[in-house]
Amino acid sequence: MAASLNAEKQIIFNPRERARILRKIDWYLLPFVTVFYLLSFLDRANVGNAKVAGMSTDLNLTGFRYNIAAAVFFIPYSFAEVPSNIALKLFRPSRWIPSIMVAWGLVMTLMCLVNSYQSLVIARAFLGLTEAGLFPGINYYICLWYPRSERSKRIAIFFSAASVSGAFGGLLAYGIERMEGVGGLHGWQWIFCLEGIATLLVAFFSFFYMHDYPETAKFLTESERLYIINMLKQDANNLSSRFDTQFVWQAIKDYKTYVQILIYMGLLVPGYAIALFSPTIISELGYSAANAQLLSVPPFVAGCIGTIIVGIYSDKHNLRGPYIVGGALVSLVGYILLYCSVQAGPSYVGACLAAAGNYPTVAVVLAWAGSNAGGDLKRGVVLAMVIGLGNLGGVCSSFIYIDPPRFHIGHGTIMGFLSLAIVMSLFAMWDYNRLNKQKEAQCLAENITDDSGHEFENMGDASPLFRYTI
Repeated sequence: MAASLNAEKQIIFNPRERARILRKIDWYLLPFVTVFYLLSFLDRANVGNAKVAGMSTDLNLTGFRYNIAAAVFFIPYSFAEVPSNIALKLFRPSRWIPSIMVAWGLVMTLMCLVNSYQSLVIARAFLGLTEAGLFPGINYYICLWYPRSERSKRIAIFFSAASVSGAFGGLLAYGIERMEGVGGLHGWQWIFCLEGIATLLVAFFSFFYMHDYPETAKFLTESERLYIINMLKQDANNLSSRFDTQFVWQAIKDYKTYVQILIYMGLLVPGYAIALFSPTIISELGYSAANAQLLSVPPFVAGCIGTIIVGIYSDKHNLRGPYIVGGALVSLVGYILLYCSVQAGPSYVGACLAAAGNYPTVAVVLAWAGSNAGGDLKRGVVLAMVIGLGNLGGVCSSFIYIDPPRFHIGHGTIMGFLSLAIVMSLFAMWDYNRLNKQKEAQCLAENITDDSGHEFENMGDASPLFRYTI
């Protein structure tokens, strides 16, 4: 008991100790989850590089065929996410997450055998099903280790892997294309094969080196473990962490979940369009296929740098909504440039702005959704719903770039989705502020203090002691 009280005092009075322990957790957790997500995004978006590398010609992807192959990924991907996060709660992260990676790594590797449009569609559907659990799983996993005020920059660090994978994917594709004819395979088939094998190798090692929970982490000393457990309990306002279906229903029935889904969808449609169509958009500006692969790198580098900077400052100021609105506005300016410009130079600047503004917002909106869902299981389900239903926007992303070379339909649609994200973010900020004021008034009127937290443990974020991040 004395140790517990002492740990709680440290939480309040010793920020240097807190920073040291969180940094120690960072070194053991973040490199793994960042590599996981880099491989995940690389494997889902490499179809864009493969298309430019000759796949569309070899598989006769005329009309909407490429769009359908890109879109079919998102349907099983969207619907498998909630069951996967519930499974993550029931099983250990160090078993569930590497198992997912083995499954999609096998699918990715075997995609090198694709030899027709039909087989490409079937392979993409299975890739979506097997990859589904990783992204919501990692977001949920981070929520199990870090307090709410520390999550945005951690999610930003691992999400920056998406923009790194975009840059890395362009460079890799540029090199792997030169394996054309080796082993009787085309260059684009080698892109699938080698990137799938890399996923399988990382999955194998992660079975042995991934940590489950702070309570069982061997790299923490006893005092550090107690410190983290108490800090997370304090941060959670003593809300329940047990498995109970009532918390699943809390997530499903909460209107705020659907507000976050709309914000996420408004940001994700542009994000996937950038990943799936950047090489195509750049090649339509008049560059060769090889140069289009290389020129698709700088927009993703800009997105990566922006993601980490915004994640750090979002945590520093403990604000989410204003950073989402700001990033979406920058991306909107980029798409306006792409829409209006007839010259390659300004259009390419627009592509860089679009990525630099959009990618940082996705990490922040996930930190926002996770922070404002009270209780472990509700948080896991909310994150899976936001990511799963939001990812249905990926189907839309796959069908809007249909009018080269200017792509007015695509750019115009994305400007609409960014506007949706801005409007819904402004509404969410107003709503969370209103609810916080109501709770503060209730606590004053009924004399509710932190000591009575156990009375509200099953209420989730409806607890009068819970405060929403704005």
